[in-house]
Amino acid sequence: MSRSGSRHRVRKILAALLGLVLIALVAGYWYERPLLLTGTGYAAHNACAVTKVAGRTNPAVDLPPNPLVPYLRESSSGDELTGSILGALAKQRAWFTPDFGCTLAQDAPDFGNGSQVSDLANPFVRASVPPPSAAIAAALAQAFGDEMPAADKATLGTRAVVVVQNGKLVAERYADGFTATTPQLGWSMAKSVTNLLVGMLAADGNIAVTDDHLRPEWKGKKADITVDQLMRMTSGLEWDETYALGTPVTQMLYREPDMASYAAGLPLKHDPGTYLRYSSGSTNILCSVLGDRTNVGADLPRRVLFAKLGLVSATWEPDASGTPVCSSYLWATPRDWATIGQFALQDGAWHSEQLLPVGWMAQSTKVKKVATSEEPGYAAGWWTNKDQNGAAVEPTLPADTFWMQGHDGQRVFVVPSAKLVVVRLGFSPEVEAADLRTVPLVAALIAALPPAS
Repeated sequence: MSRSGSRHRVRKILAALLGLVLIALVAGYWYERPLLLTGTGYAAHNACAVTKVAGRTNPAVDLPPNPLVPYLRESSSGDELTGSILGALAKQRAWFTPDFGCTLAQDAPDFGNGSQVSDLANPFVRASVPPPSAAIAAALAQAFGDEMPAADKATLGTRAVVVVQNGKLVAERYADGFTATTPQLGWSMAKSVTNLLVGMLAADGNIAVTDDHLRPEWKGKKADITVDQLMRMTSGLEWDETYALGTPVTQMLYREPDMASYAAGLPLKHDPGTYLRYSSGSTNILCSVLGDRTNVGADLPRRVLFAKLGLVSATWEPDASGTPVCSSYLWATPRDWATIGQFALQDGAWHSEQLLPVGWMAQSTKVKKVATSEEPGYAAGWWTNKDQNGAAVEPTLPADTFWMQGHDGQRVFVVPSAKLVVVRLGFSPEVEAADLRTVPLVAALIAALPPAS
């Protein structure tokens, strides 16, 4: 064979090999694309919400540790934020809508106009804060990790603490870059607020916790699932709450335009009412039921809850179908989170109105016995200080304590015996719950404050 023929053959082999490599890369991309879309959806939604809802300019600091993070890119154009891999692959779009925040969707959604909300009913918006006593200041310093090395303090990630006693604002503190007017994401604390939405609608006769046959496509044992079981995570539907690429919870939050329908379509793994498995899917199904009962979509939280409590800062973001993402996407200032806690402390009594059925919070914070529970102390959307056997979950706190709890270290504690509400917000993805310093904070504040009046 001549030299030119040999070179020609080598070029053909190289071209064939290059073609095989390209095919393998394309095939690999399409195989991994569902996982990549989870990451880019997270990036797009995070960038949109942090900048448009919270009004901050540094969304990247709210991305949790993940192998994809170095390759994620965000770009913006008006009210559209796009997340991608290296600016080109697995693109996801998030759209900002006034009153409703950010939604992942291919095209800009239309949720109509949001109900007007005034802050006149909110006692904390313009409240002044007295200088803290030495003991209270020390408790706040501990919660912020003041004695820690800078790197450890940053990892602890406390961004806000607000303390209310006897219905009055008694202390607050914020990290650099955050103020009393900076909305922060509560993540799963939204589940506790969903419980309040259900209660307010129950008081108006729109729904009852015993209601079943909640979705027309549910047949057989699925039709037996009740409102109460959805709140208590005992629906029996298959679920995995692990926040990793490709799990049901991340699939739902970052790839599904109708999150409730996705979760409702999963198979039944246990008989309803027998097995407690924490599930964001259950809460989103519940909010789709609330929408069906009221014929109100994305505006439901504003109309029913925000307007009544004066939660001007609150934004509850919907999915592309218009259903509020009741599992996860409620933003509010720390003071407005405190307002929600105070509303729960008062069992729904607000400015001479009883907005929850009397005794709603006592029932909502009572754990029901089930055959198997993966979450001791979880009741109807609220975490409580007694498990189903009556044992204390947090022995250093009063027995009547209950709380909201959210991803990355969000907490709102309510202590009726001390007439106390304590809000802790932050970004703590690498901190175990036991190391958040929230329980010691509440215990220290109870010791530092005068007895409830």
